[in-house]
Amino acid sequence: MLQIHAGSGKCIFGCGLALALILLLPPGSAQAQGETVLYSFQGGNDGAYPYAGLLMDKSGNLYGSTYWGGGSGCDDKLGCGTIFELPAGGSETVIHPFAGRPKDGAWPAAAVIADKAGNLYGTTYEGGHDNTGTVFEISSGGTESLLYPFTGSSGGYPVAPLIADAKGNLYGTTSAGGADNAGTVFAIAAGGTETVLYSFGSGTDGAEPLGGLLADKAGNLYGTTFAGGTRNAGTIFEIAPGGTETVLYSFTGKADGGYPTAGLIADKSGNLYGTTESGGEGRVGTIFEYAAGGAESVLHAFSEKEGDGEYPWASLVMDKAGNLYGTTAGGGKYNAGAVFEVSPQGAETLVYSFAGGSDGADPVAPLIMDKAGNLYGTTQMGGTGTACENGCGTIFEIAK
Repeated sequence: MLQIHAGSGKCIFGCGLALALILLLPPGSAQAQGETVLYSFQGGNDGAYPYAGLLMDKSGNLYGSTYWGGGSGCDDKLGCGTIFELPAGGSETVIHPFAGRPKDGAWPAAAVIADKAGNLYGTTYEGGHDNTGTVFEISSGGTESLLYPFTGSSGGYPVAPLIADAKGNLYGTTSAGGADNAGTVFAIAAGGTETVLYSFGSGTDGAEPLGGLLADKAGNLYGTTFAGGTRNAGTIFEIAPGGTETVLYSFTGKADGGYPTAGLIADKSGNLYGTTESGGEGRVGTIFEYAAGGAESVLHAFSEKEGDGEYPWASLVMDKAGNLYGTTAGGGKYNAGAVFEVSPQGAETLVYSFAGGSDGADPVAPLIMDKAGNLYGTTQMGGTGTACENGCGTIFEIAK
């Protein structure tokens, strides 16, 4: 289960992994040109700690989740988390505050997706009858329903976003549960029936998938596991439509990177791109390419040198020119995280360094890009909210 620590030492996600990321937030509220805070969470009914990325509709409205907040419940004064909307040029509105077990989900850690009718779909880390997480739907009118509560044997504790096929079937991963409690890849039919496509557990096949899935036209699914593989430093895997799993690459945790927490993206040639939370020459994470022919290469290794990012937890987004954009949870000029660009040749540029104050801090979510090339994302901390130590998080835009 994924674990992130704030400067206070508070465990934000579940505490099942031996490897933790500890980030110390410096004071400061500087805001560089190009970054705009669209919303600062206050830690009350509006939500707190957005760990997930955003969804943008055709009108420019943004949708997302906060891990905490939304009111009372879940044995925490901050609540069980929310699904929110931020209209273009408008105010933030909570679409659904989660209530927790047994009838509702709790603590959503992943972005939502939408169908053509405007219904939203996502996962919660806990909640449901067995308190091992849920898959939910929120109708375009705002009504929430549980599509599936996990049972442990069918998977548990999902932290990754869903994907959908043309028939409306949903696919995702759970970080735990399954036959050997090492995580699963699952499908949920349009009617709500869940099928475990693959249970991790042999060790070398991977364990603890934290990222979402990528599907090709043939229906093959691709993803990463945080642990497992030949060196127990994570894997890149493929699952065929019949459920057969193939490990495409096992990370060593050294120069090639290790412990990927995010899903993959692909270019038109079928090459895969992703991040590792640690490893690389600088030991603080990498951007990697897995070529269609089967070779893994590091495009950029982050370092602890001043001005570079550290610990990329999130997946990437690619522009038309093949440049990759993402976030690091640490590093940057102020050691409060950064937004970076990596060219197809591997040259890295820090687009923005968070100062850890009102501009936000410690982004662990992926970015999205609009047609004009503007970037949107969340920071898990920082902002102007005073109900949370070091701020309750932000939604930001970085203009092209």
